[in-house]
Amino acid sequence: MNYTKILKTISLAFVLLFTFTSCNNDDDNASTPQEKNIVELALETSELSSLVAALTAADGDLVNVLQGDGPFTVLAPTNAAFTAFLNANDFASLNDVPTDVLSQVLLNHVIMADITSSDLVTLGSGYAAGSATNASGDNISIYFNTSNGVRFNNTASVSTADIDASNGTIHIVDAVIGLPDIVDHAIANSEFSSLVAALGAADGNLVSALQGDGPFTVLAPNNDAFTAFLDGAPLGGVDTAVLSQILLNHVISGAIKAEDLTNQGAGYPKTLATGAGGNSMSIYYNTSDGVKFNGISSVIQADVVGTNGIIHAVNTVIDIPTVVTFAAADPNFSTLVTALTELTPNTDFVSILSRTEAGSTVDEVNPDFTVFAPTNDAFAALEAIPGETVLTQVLLHHVIGEANIVSGNLNNPGDTTAATLQGDNITITLPGGGDIIATITDGSGVSDIGIIAVDVQAGNGVIHVINKVMIPNL
Repeated sequence: MNYTKILKTISLAFVLLFTFTSCNNDDDNASTPQEKNIVELALETSELSSLVAALTAADGDLVNVLQGDGPFTVLAPTNAAFTAFLNANDFASLNDVPTDVLSQVLLNHVIMADITSSDLVTLGSGYAAGSATNASGDNISIYFNTSNGVRFNNTASVSTADIDASNGTIHIVDAVIGLPDIVDHAIANSEFSSLVAALGAADGNLVSALQGDGPFTVLAPNNDAFTAFLDGAPLGGVDTAVLSQILLNHVISGAIKAEDLTNQGAGYPKTLATGAGGNSMSIYYNTSDGVKFNGISSVIQADVVGTNGIIHAVNTVIDIPTVVTFAAADPNFSTLVTALTELTPNTDFVSILSRTEAGSTVDEVNPDFTVFAPTNDAFAALEAIPGETVLTQVLLHHVIGEANIVSGNLNNPGDTTAATLQGDNITITLPGGGDIIATITDGSGVSDIGIIAVDVQAGNGVIHVINKVMIPNL
């Protein structure tokens, strides 16, 4: 056998096979070029040259950031959009924009997710978290609506959608999206048009107030909430001073996220409205079944973040609360509510304690009221809840009429004595000790009744929470 010939044949076959394989590999590499990242695509798109220049000029090395893995969705303003932005803000060029401001404006166009136009259309409208942050470090929200094209913050429309990049998606937009405050967010979303109209109509120049530094937490009723509140009446028929207080009752100082509320469970923060005695109004929240305020208004969209605070959209306008409002809303007072209603049917405690104006000629019981509200545990500690005749006197012994007595009005240290609607005096002694803020001596002489929470301020009075039921001298 001619082995030399066979080896030559095998060698030739291997050469041909290697050559063929190499050619195939070259063809594969030629047919699948590496996909370009967001920055590379922007660099080769002439109408985005101003965006590239801005990314280079801004703080934070944004060029390198947007060359990272992502995924990113970039809302890329055109050159014309940047020209309009500079003119509107009296900047001669990009070099005149403070680099830290420019950085935040650009980050307001970056969403940390890969979102296509079909994703947005499927959702219809809503909020995404941008990459810009406010003074509290929270990511500023971007509102989108697809009812007429795809628009962001009701400012910028998508002109070219879904430019695929290796690390995300570019949507070219026709305007630079400025950093929104909470008023800007309300104006951008048509679901808040009634709120915006109310803010403009109310006393106190509330639009300008809510464009201040804040931070604010705004409980924003949607249009349906205002429709139900007005019940067919025009907004112009509401007294503008009253309207101002109702709206301010939806504003809490500080930026409070839904997570913060949930972690606390329940509580009584203060709003910017003014209650009886000129004190800041309280508002009650409870998170046992969603997030609900004053027992009537539920959060339907949480954590819309602006430069100066947070919006939570709610489904009910929150009217000025009375002391009855808080008792009914707070489950810790459910036994007290039962005592005031079912167990004392011959006295209309609810109507009496809901009064907001003095001048009763029926029983001469007039606001403002100071209510010492026993908890459910306080009632449970009784051997038995007394019958209606005695119980009525007991309940009256927990109310001081025609006085809004807050903790700051009490002698500290020392005693403060006041007459109750029942007729007997109670004496409040400061300071307390431990979890007891102050102690009370009731009409029967019991002196170890503890005040465990103070100054729940309503429009017609104030509530202090106590750990025992007070008994008059019967």
